[in-house]
Amino acid sequence: MQRLNVDPKKIDTILVTHHHSDHSNSALRASKKWGCNLISNAETARRLEWEGTARLKIFSELERIDAGVDISLLTVPVPHDDAENVAVIACDSNGKRAAVVTDLGEVTAELISHLKNCNHISIEANYDHDRLMRGGYPDSLKRRVSGRGGHLSNYQTAKALQEIVHPELHSIVLCHLSESNNLPHIAESEVLMGICDSFDGSLSISKQEGPDFSNWIGQSNPERIVA
Repeated sequence: MQRLNVDPKKIDTILVTHHHSDHSNSALRASKKWGCNLISNAETARRLEWEGTARLKIFSELERIDAGVDISLLTVPVPHDDAENVAVIACDSNGKRAAVVTDLGEVTAELISHLKNCNHISIEANYDHDRLMRGGYPDSLKRRVSGRGGHLSNYQTAKALQEIVHPELHSIVLCHLSESNNLPHIAESEVLMGICDSFDGSLSISKQEGPDFSNWIGQSNPERIVA
């Protein structure tokens, strides 16, 4: 947020997609410190022992949530091991939509139907299949990563985006790239191969150490950040 010049005290809502630590650490502490609402589904709240927490709101599947003065959030269930994970689609008062989709092993038909209406999409391209299979992970972990409850490969993301791309989709951000089983140029090239004939917006990579650009709803071009 510091790199994006976002004042955390102006945040209205923190949505936690699932209980895994890389997606939930510090959320409760941040909510208390900044005085903003904390929202999750019931299973996530239970696993994190948040029941009874002040400012906690529980959402249900496919529930539209008012998250601020001019923004609402729609949560879409996605398959992920040992978690009730959700993708999140934000919509502003002008009907512009942006989605964040990570930690899933399969892009469901339901999710695709919602993403077809988005103007900005941030979606994981976690691993290159060949690098994963040739790498040093134990076979059990390879099966978990590549299974329905694992993560999306570059190929899976490219195939999903082929169905999703439409004229009003302005930007795609590839995120959650594995440091062990992927490289930015591999993810970018495989996705571009799949959508280059139908997509003329911006394609960017979100790095592990943090963003070097922003995509706000209603923004025509990504705003580059000089670190």
